[in-house]
Amino acid sequence: MFKSPSVLDWVALVILFIGGLNWGLVGLFHFDLITGIFGDYSPVARAIYVIIGLCAIYVLVRALNCCKGSVSMP
Repeated sequence: MFKSPSVLDWVALVILFIGGLNWGLVGLFHFDLITGIFGDYSPVARAIYVIIGLCAIYVLVRALNCCKGSVSMP
């Protein structure tokens, strides 16, 4: 059965959404909001990028685990 999302799931999705918006800004306007706020290659900016990447991995693993039980093989 479908399990409702936990608080960690929602936090990861929000952070991933923010990262996606940042990449949208980079693609459309050549403007990186993260480095615009925290500076190029600053430790804080790098930490934010790592957190966004970890959230992407977490959401991918959760999505694969969620779908694994609901897909039936012929």
